[in-house]
Amino acid sequence: MFWFLFCIFVAACLAAGVTGGLFAPGPWYRSLDKPWFTPPDWVFPVTWMVLYICIATAGARVAMLENNGVAMAFWALQIAFNGLWTPVFFGLKNIRLGMAIVSLLWLSVFCGILAMWSLDVIAALLFVPYLIWVTIAAALNAGVWRLNPEVARHPPPVPS
Repeated sequence: MFWFLFCIFVAACLAAGVTGGLFAPGPWYRSLDKPWFTPPDWVFPVTWMVLYICIATAGARVAMLENNGVAMAFWALQIAFNGLWTPVFFGLKNIRLGMAIVSLLWLSVFCGILAMWSLDVIAALLFVPYLIWVTIAAALNAGVWRLNPEVARHPPPVPS
């Protein structure tokens, strides 16, 4: 049963992750000033693949447990915000709305850890690297906003 659930959770993670391919950073993002701690481009897909395995494993572990409703609700919420951030930030080029979404993502991951902790400590611990990475992503988003205030105030028009 675990492996069946794991495959479903991996599929959900990959569905969220595919937005990275659909809304690649591109020239707009490359033209922005970025914080000094911005990782090289190759770090992102490698990190996300590891994190998605951890996120899916945590979801599958908790899905098999009784009284998992709150933890599963936070799991679903975090993957929704995860999949939403990329199209908003890179697709719509909306730095401020991206900051709001990554903040909600951070909160849902944190609450997910708290909800999972009483059910399965290992699942909760599998979310800790995710929380660290989302913290870094939020700091990057905030740094891009701070370094590019005009672009943040006036996102470029999105081609129709």
